[in-house]
Amino acid sequence: MAKNASHAYGPPTVTVKGRDVRLRTIGVVLLAALAIWFIAANTDSVTIRLWVPTVTLPLWSVLTVTLLVGTAIGLLIAHRRARR
Repeated sequence: MAKNASHAYGPPTVTVKGRDVRLRTIGVVLLAALAIWFIAANTDSVTIRLWVPTVTLPLWSVLTVTLLVGTAIGLLIAHRRARR
């Protein structure tokens, strides 16, 4: 992996197997891999109280829903900021 100097003012990139890869992309892939590993490691059932009802679900499903909702909110906020 060598630092790519051809883009003096562009986003930081790294050359991997002859292709330019943004450092941001590598960070997102690493965070996604850690999130998947964390979700896969937590498989016990948990009891969750949702205001009135109480439900028992596998923890991996709760973590997956939380990850998806957090990602959707983050993308929505990023999209709104980009429009400004």
